[in-house]
Amino acid sequence: MSYHMSHETYKLTRTSMALDGGTIRALDELSERLHTSKAEVIRRAVREMKERSDRETSAPKPLEALEWLQSGGGLLAEESAEYRAAMIAERHAKRYWWEP
Repeated sequence: MSYHMSHETYKLTRTSMALDGGTIRALDELSERLHTSKAEVIRRAVREMKERSDRETSAPKPLEALEWLQSGGGLLAEESAEYRAAMIAERHAKRYWWEP
């Protein structure tokens, strides 16, 4: 059996798996709530987990992110100076009369 999804056609493969009672109840509930088959709930869940895993894998490690930020976070020196001037001007505009 083949299905058309987006712009690609894919063939379905039957498989079996052992699921605990809580997972079965959750699968039944999601199937009813989403008005779709249990197989489609599982397909969506797997796609979502794959996308999340891909994002996490491609995200920089904490030390890499820190190094990037400390080196300017992708801003050029000129852009950084313009941003800093705009932030200072905004802060001065929001001061109350009693602030220095």
